[in-house]
Amino acid sequence: MSAGRRILIATADQALQTVLTEQLTVGHEFQVSGAGSLHAAAAILESPEIHCSAMLLVDDLPDGNACGFCEKLREKGVGIPVLLISSRADEADVIRGLDAGANDYIAKPFRLNELLARLRAQLRSYENSEDVTFELGPYAFRPAARLLVENATDRKIRLTEKEAAILKFLYRAGDAAVPREVLLDEVWGYNPTVTTHTLETHVYRLRQKIDAELLVTEPGGYRLNLAGRGSV
Repeated sequence: MSAGRRILIATADQALQTVLTEQLTVGHEFQVSGAGSLHAAAAILESPEIHCSAMLLVDDLPDGNACGFCEKLREKGVGIPVLLISSRADEADVIRGLDAGANDYIAKPFRLNELLARLRAQLRSYENSEDVTFELGPYAFRPAARLLVENATDRKIRLTEKEAAILKFLYRAGDAAVPREVLLDEVWGYNPTVTTHTLETHVYRLRQKIDAELLVTEPGGYRLNLAGRGSV
């Protein structure tokens, strides 16, 4: 199975980093990038080669204030979910974190299963929002609107529901190839009447609409060629 969405974990606590990484990567649901400072976290978020779907931001970083960092992200237009993890549980601290732009505030000690549930909930909310836009190569992709907009020309490309779902799931997989059977199950669900030929037909039609180099066929599956991808 392909690796899932990438989560940035920013914490100076190496033991916490290790535990969170182990939990997030179980079953290949998520990939993880780690940062031990705000400077390192900013570099990862600004990298054209790495796309993070969400961030776990712990308030123990040595080079600045987590709330201030979150505020700067929002000022720059970074829209990914940020879950702020803190040893401070006072109401004033929670309000300060949420006002700074954090999507959720989690006080230590916390239960790992609850953290994962909150992370998944924030991802669902973000990815289903009307205004979320992903950069897919030369296009801006608005999955809720089933729309690709070519950045250079502003040309709009309308997608079907299944075409948008295919692109969205491949985007989540990052650079990993997604097996046909996995993609078929994710987009169509369990349906014994739907075969890989159905998927191949949709991929063929999708390729007629977009840059041919964007959607790559790999042995047994597909992946997106997303050099310089990002999200806003």
